[in-house]
Amino acid sequence: MDVSQYDALIFDCDGTLTLSMPLHYIAWRDSVAKHGITFSEEQFYALAGMPSDKVILTLATEQQVELSDYQSVLEQKENSFLENIEKLEPFPFTVDLAKKHHGSMPLAVASGGDFQVVSAQLDHLGIIGLFDAIVTAEHTEKHKPHPDVFLEAAEQLKVIPEKCLVFEDGDLGIEAARRAKMDFVDVRLID
Repeated sequence: MDVSQYDALIFDCDGTLTLSMPLHYIAWRDSVAKHGITFSEEQFYALAGMPSDKVILTLATEQQVELSDYQSVLEQKENSFLENIEKLEPFPFTVDLAKKHHGSMPLAVASGGDFQVVSAQLDHLGIIGLFDAIVTAEHTEKHKPHPDVFLEAAEQLKVIPEKCLVFEDGDLGIEAARRAKMDFVDVRLID
């Protein structure tokens, strides 16, 4: 893939650099079921890119379930995911692209996930050192589909947004890239 017209590459993490979505779904499904909440796989993928705290609040509100401590549900979900991180595999296309351009152009990760979980995935795959910036849910007030995570990544890389190319696997993230005035590649369309 020719990326020579861009000054920086920005990658989402889950589903883009890592093939983590099935592991996240199982962790979500099992964790919320303990609290009387159902979470379909279709809805899970529709909410891809939304921070975990917003996901649990959305589900609880939609299903009219009162959670006295949604933070403990989130901790259960994240712990369940991290317990299975040894099953995590890279997305070859994007990881190979990041390796190819490491050192020749600025690279960032911009994710709606939590820093601990994102960095654990990158570390597990041995690719954390490829990136000049890692921006996660904790680093911005507004989240995908708002452009803030991508704009913050561009700012940290010292590159104007219009010269960044985003790699993304979720509709919310693609909308965020559009709003950031960045070109994007929908990795769901890559064989």
